[in-house]
Amino acid sequence: MLPDEGRTPEARPQGRPPRPGVPPHPPGPAPHSAVPPLPAAPPQSAAPPRTPGLLRCHRHPDHETGVTCTRCGRPVCPLCMVGASVGFQCRDCVREGNQGVREARTRYGGRLAGDPALVTKVLIGINVAVYLLVQLVGPSLLEQLVLVGRDPVRGVGVAYGPDQWYRLVTAVFLHWNWWHIGLNMLSLWWIGPQLEQALGRLRFVVLYVVSGLVGSALSFAVAGADGSSLGASGAIFGLLGATVVLHRVSGYSLGPIVALVAVNLVLTFSMSGIDWRAHVGGLVAGAVMGAGMMRGPASGRTTAQAVSVAAMVLVALGLVVLGTALING
Repeated sequence: MLPDEGRTPEARPQGRPPRPGVPPHPPGPAPHSAVPPLPAAPPQSAAPPRTPGLLRCHRHPDHETGVTCTRCGRPVCPLCMVGASVGFQCRDCVREGNQGVREARTRYGGRLAGDPALVTKVLIGINVAVYLLVQLVGPSLLEQLVLVGRDPVRGVGVAYGPDQWYRLVTAVFLHWNWWHIGLNMLSLWWIGPQLEQALGRLRFVVLYVVSGLVGSALSFAVAGADGSSLGASGAIFGLLGATVVLHRVSGYSLGPIVALVAVNLVLTFSMSGIDWRAHVGGLVAGAVMGAGMMRGPASGRTTAQAVSVAAMVLVALGLVVLGTALING
């Protein structure tokens, strides 16, 4: 009998016909596999639902946003967007745009500072610290720092040579007594912050030190071998001279500042024990450097400022050489 003989077409097994020579599988349950089934995979956290039509931030893909950067067009979320004059920009574009921005400067080229009176405070602190140190150590320290023309007994003085020239600067930070330093530091506090804010810290320090240096040099050259001087008055008069220039170029009223300078000059020449030479030298040096710092052309401002400072340093050097020649014969 043939394999399909005796079966109706409806009773023929469904599916693929058996290949010749291969016996069909016996009916019954399928044999168990020798390999154990793999454990079920842990459930995955469902992705946050996405609102149709919204973009995702280029830095935070899990944040949806409807805002794009006005410069590069990339989507930005509230964590990345930076307000602009029109729309918003991404932080990368803002950082790239700031690379070509020039640093903010004062009108006369100085860097803007958070505390416009910081250098003034530091100068006051240095003067007070030196005064207290002299009071603690005694007259021996004062004798080592004070401006002296030539003292043959002790063998010291500016006229002895460059190894004594430091006295031209150290004398600017010395004071005789409490009212001497009190008046000078009060004047410095009144005048300093305005100039420091206008010129910047570096220019203000240079103005103060060089004015004091020129005042000391003029005092040494005119007073002669017996001359002795100390005090910050020369440097403070330099600030007064520069303040007159500042008021002039800024369009302020010159009456109050000119009156202040006049009163100080009257006191300088009418009271004994005041070194008028240091006051006049500092006043002239401050006015010259102030003019160079504040009246120079904007295109060559730095050059004009450097030239005015260098000129005053050369004047101080010339006065020292002249005074040394006059004293030593």
